[in-house]
Amino acid sequence: MTRTGPDAAHRSDVLEEFRARLALSLPEAARTDLAARAAYSSDASVYRQVPCAVLHPRHPGDIRQALALATASGIPVVARGGGTSVAGNAIGPGLVVDFSRHMNRILSIDPEQRTAVVEPGVVLDDLRAAAAEHGLTFGPDPSTHSRCTIGGMIGNNACGSHSVVWGTTADNVTGLRMMLPDGREIDARHGTSGDPALDDRLRDLRDRTMAPLRVELGRFRRQVSGYALQHLLPENGFDVARALVGSEGTCGLLTQATVRLVELPAARVLLVLGFPDVYVAAQHAPRLAKAGALTVEGMDAGLLAALRSRPGGERAGATLPSGTAWLYCETGGHTVDEAETTAYALADLVPEASRTVVRDGAESRALWRVREESAGIATRGVDGGEAWPGWEDSAVPPEHLAPYLRDLHALLRRYGLHGSPFGHFGEGCLHLRTDWDLTTATGIRDYRAFVEEAADLVAEYGGTLSGEHGDGRARSELLPRMYPQDVLDAFAAFKAVFDPGDLLNPGVIVDPAPLDEALRPGPGGDRLELIPVHALERDGGSFAAAVRRAGVGKCREETQGTMCPSFKATRDEVHSTRGRSRILAEMLRGDSIPDGWRSTEVRDALDLCLSCKACAGECPVNVDMATYKAEFLHHHYAGRLRPASHYSMGMLPLWSRLAARIPGAVNAVTSHPTASSLLKRLGGIEPRREIPRYAQQTFRSWFDGREAVPAAADEAPTVVLWPDTFTNFYTPQVGRAAVEVLERLGFRVVLPPRQVCCGLTWHSTGQLTTARRKLRRTLATLRAHLRSGHPVVGLEPSCTVMLRDEAARLLPDDPDAALLRSATTTLAEFVLAQDGRWPFGRLDTTAVFQPHCHQQSTSGTAADRALLTRLGVEQDAVSSGCCGLAGNFGFEKGHWEVSQSSAERELYPKVRAAPDGLILADGFSCRTQIAQGTGREGHHLAEILRRALGPS
Repeated sequence: MTRTGPDAAHRSDVLEEFRARLALSLPEAARTDLAARAAYSSDASVYRQVPCAVLHPRHPGDIRQALALATASGIPVVARGGGTSVAGNAIGPGLVVDFSRHMNRILSIDPEQRTAVVEPGVVLDDLRAAAAEHGLTFGPDPSTHSRCTIGGMIGNNACGSHSVVWGTTADNVTGLRMMLPDGREIDARHGTSGDPALDDRLRDLRDRTMAPLRVELGRFRRQVSGYALQHLLPENGFDVARALVGSEGTCGLLTQATVRLVELPAARVLLVLGFPDVYVAAQHAPRLAKAGALTVEGMDAGLLAALRSRPGGERAGATLPSGTAWLYCETGGHTVDEAETTAYALADLVPEASRTVVRDGAESRALWRVREESAGIATRGVDGGEAWPGWEDSAVPPEHLAPYLRDLHALLRRYGLHGSPFGHFGEGCLHLRTDWDLTTATGIRDYRAFVEEAADLVAEYGGTLSGEHGDGRARSELLPRMYPQDVLDAFAAFKAVFDPGDLLNPGVIVDPAPLDEALRPGPGGDRLELIPVHALERDGGSFAAAVRRAGVGKCREETQGTMCPSFKATRDEVHSTRGRSRILAEMLRGDSIPDGWRSTEVRDALDLCLSCKACAGECPVNVDMATYKAEFLHHHYAGRLRPASHYSMGMLPLWSRLAARIPGAVNAVTSHPTASSLLKRLGGIEPRREIPRYAQQTFRSWFDGREAVPAAADEAPTVVLWPDTFTNFYTPQVGRAAVEVLERLGFRVVLPPRQVCCGLTWHSTGQLTTARRKLRRTLATLRAHLRSGHPVVGLEPSCTVMLRDEAARLLPDDPDAALLRSATTTLAEFVLAQDGRWPFGRLDTTAVFQPHCHQQSTSGTAADRALLTRLGVEQDAVSSGCCGLAGNFGFEKGHWEVSQSSAERELYPKVRAAPDGLILADGFSCRTQIAQGTGREGHHLAEILRRALGPS
């Protein structure tokens, strides 16, 4: 039986009353604002349910109080960790309890007993890092290990790559402390639930259904669907804790867990085997798993092709062996040599496979990245088309994986569908993202028909609907196709023991919600769609398609990567890339967020976005929030008064041209305390910021007035040097250095014949009409150079990205914009490409290197690093991404804390720790942040190159 509609308790008056009481009772933990509710409207699944409220509990007392209020009002409650669930396990229309923000402590680690006691919001990688200090780890390791929580893993019985040797989460849990809907806490473990009355009911349930439980459950390790009632059997020790693992928050709210730790191998080596197709790979996987591999992970060439189609991913997997499908087989040992010996022994079991054995840790991590980011990569095809989870977690006994995969592919072909498989082949678990059309009624009917047939297919092979993701809303309705009625009745009775009122995550496992209801991409998602100013070519020109991508939560990584600096500073889902995407999607739907493009909730959610573009390069589906923010601001303020900062900083090139006439007087005013304070207040500028000083002579003025040099003879090849606003008006010494370097390389350096602008500051403040006008004027000015094939060298990275990337998106039909894209190059790329003349000596020094976030996320900094290495500059690169100033962002009032937090993550500490070394930062914002935050002077690559020049 499936649910057919919302409970009567979900009436708006009941919800409003509950929200009010919750906010009053728990003001520091409850979130009832529209932005927060929209941000939590989905997880990584295809489902959407806007919650009534969100709770960030600080301790069990908050949960108990919220449960009492929810019970009194009949409001359903759903537990949530990192929100990486792909089956719709962590969403609901009532109260969503997010444990990740506060209840995230590692309470203890016992190296002798090899156990850890943790709160549910602990991120897996944090536990692994703490355990590694004792030579231990937590065995289960899903690909989302950098942001998934232990509570979420327990909810789904997550497994990951190493489950072939270290088992599932259930295999590694020894005790669970759970709060029941009535506020009681129980300590479930081997032999008891912690409550004698509950134990009696559970034993009675077990004894009444012992035969079917023995026959139907626990047939192979990856059989995760339903409740794991086999652990209640006498021969399994009546292990209530393990029976509750995988219950998806339907029986209680986890408040504490005791987990088992395993010993880490001293050394590991990665063996990658290549096969002619994925079926052959699947056929050999069980044998390799039994032979002692730590992992047997599979993927096919479609996944690699999708990754290589992304910006910066062109060389991904370059060291993979030949083939169109691969198995990742990790081996361990006391030494690298021992692990390598084991790897070659494994490879010898499959002599027909091509092979690569990787000892180097960096190369191994690069290859693992291809596999670990599969869940996100697979959701966007080579052509940019969408693919979705839903039938993404089926599993069969490993020996049946190859024939099951053949039949599944035949089913896909019959429906005209495509999907690239990947997953835990050594344990028979298959992940898949499928290009269903979930935006139309016809497509949704086909979706239902397909998953029903797929469920019947997996059952024929003795398999399971879910191998580690849980059933959620995606597969709970399909459980009758896998289990007989007496087992389904046992599931219902098990839930009723703990949650008789069906308060916790209703619609999951028992009394399931329809699998084709509340689909996030479903009809109505583009109700308020407008024709965007940006081309959004990878999303078919659709803003709605751009913001409804998967949401695997990589932007929630706190200690790794460059994305998302505002989330890292605030730890608020609203201020994550995914959260903002969800809020924008809700705006376009027009249901939960009023006022559409005029919405203040959306404006405020986007306010702390630094527009650093880290997501454009690091997000597995290449969400580009900087572009979406500019698009939103354009429509939001159309025909309206804008914030003061949009006039003061958004129009910076205009004010700079005026200031250049009297730079001394302007500098005197901006440095005077009273006058400066007034200007900042009028311009919406953060009062703790210093206004940068204008140069006494602009770069263009110097260039126009200098004497010609022999290297600039007419017969020398011409290069156009882009005179960006920051170089021209603030740091002309950078431009002068670049001219000297380029001329010593034998080029004739020219500037555009008149004032030009890339439109950066107008673009970042959403003044897109003006930005396009500036770009058109620039293209007209550069037309002769572009059509003559002259390269355009950019010095300011954000301006270079505007010329090379954004110009073509803002003017997609202008052929000159396409020419500009191919002509534009960074200084490092240009210098490195000169194979002949090399006038530079070695500097043999060290430098803290701050890559510019825009460049890092688009073209990358490989050329810069290679050039610096050739110059003898040993680099200590900042890996945390944006410096925190981010153009106008860090100067705008209200952004100081996030700006400084971003810099303090890594940039400031590295600069302070290198008092005598060079500080290298091409971005004017980066150098300004460094100067104002540490008192140190940063240098542009052009200045470093000039320093390395030998005698002329």
